[in-house]
Amino acid sequence: MPIIRPRLTRPRPAKPSSAGARPRPAPRAASRKALLADRANKILDVLETAHPEATCALHYRNPFELVSATILSAQCTDERVNQVTPALFARYPDARSMAQARAEDVEEIIRSTGFYRAKARSLLGCAKALTANHGGEVPRSMEAMVKLPGVGRKTASVVLGHAYDIAEGIAVDTHVLRVSNRLGIAKGDDPIDVERQLMALLSRERWTRTTDLLIFHGRKICIARRPLCGECPVFALCRWPQRQAFAMGKPPRARGAPGSASRRKRRR
Repeated sequence: MPIIRPRLTRPRPAKPSSAGARPRPAPRAASRKALLADRANKILDVLETAHPEATCALHYRNPFELVSATILSAQCTDERVNQVTPALFARYPDARSMAQARAEDVEEIIRSTGFYRAKARSLLGCAKALTANHGGEVPRSMEAMVKLPGVGRKTASVVLGHAYDIAEGIAVDTHVLRVSNRLGIAKGDDPIDVERQLMALLSRERWTRTTDLLIFHGRKICIARRPLCGECPVFALCRWPQRQAFAMGKPPRARGAPGSASRRKRRR
C-alpha cells in the first residue's frame, strides 16, 4: 500500500501593515513636471531682472483703445500700429463713435497695417457689439471677450491682463511660441496647446508678465534667425540644442544652404 505523504505548503509572508510600509515613490511624470515648473520660474525670475522694462508695446489710454490696437497688431509690428492709432482714436475715441463709422473711412486710416479691409470689419464689428451688448465698455471676462468680432484668446488675454489686471490666460504670439520652445518649457507649434502648457507650470500671478517677458526677450535676444545666445541671460537654463553654436558665432548651416552640398560630396 503506497505511503501518502502530507503536502507541505510554505507559509505566505505577512503583508506589512500600512504603518510600517515604505512610502511609494512619486510618479516620474509628477517629478518631471515639478522640475520643469521650477526651471520655468527661475527663467522668469532672471528675465524680470534682465528686462525690467518689458511691457505691452502698444500705446493705449483705455481698454477700448487697447482692444482696437491689438486687433490691428495681427500680422503687423507694434511700431506701425502705434503710428496709426493716434489718428484713428482722434476720429473715433470710443466704441459708440467707431460703431457709426463708415468702413471705407476706417480702411483709409489703417491701410498701412496690412489686411486693412478685414481689420476694419473686425474693428467695426467689435465696436458695434460693445455698444449693443456692453454699454460701450470692454467686458472683464474671457468668455465675454472672445464673443466679440475680431477677438480671440490672445487678444482677450492681452486686454484683460493689461487693462484690468485680470489674468485669465497667457497670450501666445510668434515670439512666445518660439522662445518657450527653445527654452524647453513648452513643446509644439499650436498656440492654444502651448498656452495650456505654460499655464500648468506657472502661477496665475505670473501669466501676464510671462507674455511681456517672453515677447521682449524674443525681440531683443532670442531673435528668430540670428539669436544672440552669447548675450542671453538664461543661457544656462535654456535647452535649445543649437544655443552653443550660436553663442560661439558658428551657427549651423541650414540644409540646402550654399556650400552644404559640396561639403557632403567631399566627405564621400
